[in-house]
Amino acid sequence: MARQVYVAENAGFCFGVQRAVNTTLYENQKKSSKVFTLGPLIHNDDVVKNLAEQGISQISTEDIERLGPEDALVIRSHGVTPEIFERIMKTGAKIIDATCPYVASIQRKARKYYEEGYQIVIVGDPNHPEVIGINGCCNNTAIITRNGDELNNLPDRVCILSQTTERQSNFEKTREIVSKKCKDMLAFNTICSATRERQDSAEQISKTVDLMIVIGGRHSSNTKKLYEVCSANCKTLLIENKQELPDWVRTDLQLERIGVTAGASTPDWIIDEIVDIISLIADDRVIQEESD
Repeated sequence: MARQVYVAENAGFCFGVQRAVNTTLYENQKKSSKVFTLGPLIHNDDVVKNLAEQGISQISTEDIERLGPEDALVIRSHGVTPEIFERIMKTGAKIIDATCPYVASIQRKARKYYEEGYQIVIVGDPNHPEVIGINGCCNNTAIITRNGDELNNLPDRVCILSQTTERQSNFEKTREIVSKKCKDMLAFNTICSATRERQDSAEQISKTVDLMIVIGGRHSSNTKKLYEVCSANCKTLLIENKQELPDWVRTDLQLERIGVTAGASTPDWIIDEIVDIISLIADDRVIQEESD
């Protein structure tokens, strides 16, 4: 039996994450400052561990004031609030702003339309750092919703924005609800195109396979969305690396077609390791070879 493994297009690092990692590594190679990241640079423990091994540490927002002019602080792709940015500036530390350009664009929209008198509505997770940063750009006055179900008593002027990793269906539902309640509505579909493409390709594959494997951090919003999309169509596993891959995935001969996708914070080498493992069909010869 030949097992078929299908890897979704656009799986793994997105532009913003790759840019943040490359920027951080480049700054560290210069050896001109001690490099820190504000929280984990990306939602991937393996990558964060690798960065730590290279001397790149992370600090929390509570520790910002410990920085000094001899330090460099990387702002991750999620971005930060204006208040956090000002606190960093006061320390004299070098600021390496790796905010994803797509996220920075949303922040500018939030600021612009808030100043023009619109009520900002953000479709997303209120606890996600990206959403917290966007909300900070409108003086923390945004209404944050998952799908618009609870939106009531809205003002006449509303501007809808979205977390970059939100599901398209949640944005569209929110836009439809608000359009019926407000006289002046602006709606910007700020879901990242890479996110939409990633979800679309994963959904297509998940409709044709026996098992879907989603690789990524459990704290990653876009990874969780991929899991939701795929699990609606077939049996789906969410794992962070090859160590979490159950043995039965390799040994179950009934799994003839397996699909693989990965969140935006998953590097190619982790994807490749897992694909190599699941591509092996477990017969007596293979099991014996691995035990030798």
